[in-house]
Amino acid sequence: MVSGGAGRESVVVIGRKLYRRSKYDGMKILAICSSLDLRYPFSCTPAWWQLFKGLYEIGVEVVATPYQGYAVEGLWWKVYGNPCQWEGELFRRARNLVRRTPGGLKDTCQPEQTGESLSDKMVRKLANAFIRPRWQRHICQILEVERDIDAILVLTVPLNHLAGLPRCVKTRYSLPVIYYDGDMPESLPAFQGFASGFKIYQGADLAEYDGFICNSEGGAIELGKMGAGSVHVLHYGADPDLFHPVDVEQDIDVFFYGHGCEYRREWIEQMIAIPSCQMNGARFAVRGTAMDVDLGRAQQLPYASFSKLREYCCRSKINLNITRRAHASVYASSSSRPFELAALGCCIVSNPVEGMEEWFEPGHEVFIVHDAQEAVRTYGRLLADEGKRQAAGQRARGRVLREHTYRRRARQLVEIIRSIGG
Repeated sequence: MVSGGAGRESVVVIGRKLYRRSKYDGMKILAICSSLDLRYPFSCTPAWWQLFKGLYEIGVEVVATPYQGYAVEGLWWKVYGNPCQWEGELFRRARNLVRRTPGGLKDTCQPEQTGESLSDKMVRKLANAFIRPRWQRHICQILEVERDIDAILVLTVPLNHLAGLPRCVKTRYSLPVIYYDGDMPESLPAFQGFASGFKIYQGADLAEYDGFICNSEGGAIELGKMGAGSVHVLHYGADPDLFHPVDVEQDIDVFFYGHGCEYRREWIEQMIAIPSCQMNGARFAVRGTAMDVDLGRAQQLPYASFSKLREYCCRSKINLNITRRAHASVYASSSSRPFELAALGCCIVSNPVEGMEEWFEPGHEVFIVHDAQEAVRTYGRLLADEGKRQAAGQRARGRVLREHTYRRRARQLVEIIRSIGG
């Protein structure tokens, strides 16, 4: 017996047990994602894990295949291998070697002033000549096995490495192909991407895709100008089960974690280096990679594992959100950190971010500082008032639970896919 109907979910009675069936049950997505391997320092990877978990929880089946690294089996997705794993690993090692070589690629932490370099063009041409055909065969083989896929979602893979693949898939299988750019706005040609990554839009045909999703409202406008036909915004979030507060001794006063200093060197100086030297009695700590920048008196903690991050955050009385210049200046460009810290119930201090009020209320759920001296004053007040810190953290976690969970993001994603795919 089945009861329900026009509502969002129905109740299925099997024997004496009741099962709630979500309106999202039955959808099946093939996700071509940048990586599933948490050992690679790609900031999007933990977000993909949480998003796939959210999709699983609302009844959506995910079939995933990674563009970089190992094909990691998960509890919330079925995985297929990476058809170019060894080529990708060889390229990654070669690029890292060049970056460590004097005169090679250097992280200046400033936007590049030129367009696509000769090396970028060579990589793109090689990818389309050798990588793209193998990926096209790989995707077609998956679709021959997984005959009930409803949509293909490409997550932050260099779309100019796969030129022609979306058109081929749509012609052969009549499936919508949607691109999800989680690196907005740094990935836009105007910002030239990260020095350590690819330039993904140069040479790409955006019209190949049925729709685009990105993490930036300002970036969505730019995508429309670049020729994307249907553009939607899906912000980052946090899984409150994974990012759940733990009761540990708070032996760190001010803490920051992140990957690299690109486009935020100035704010690392203003919020960490200078304050740590002026506040002699406070313990500052940093956990990250590629932090080739003056950290003042701040202690660098071992990078350790992703699971160690929660302990570091909860050990700290104040947690910093230091947003890169592009994210901070382009309206409502979300990153994972504010949502993760808020889910952990942390007291958050941030540099100015255009559109922060879309997610958290400044002065109530997050504190904003504009220079080093304001940072020193704010840290001092918060360190002296435990009640204020705890109240702000509780309000921020409550906001995540109401509006920013990955289960909620998963529902939003399904609605976007349905609107694009018809």
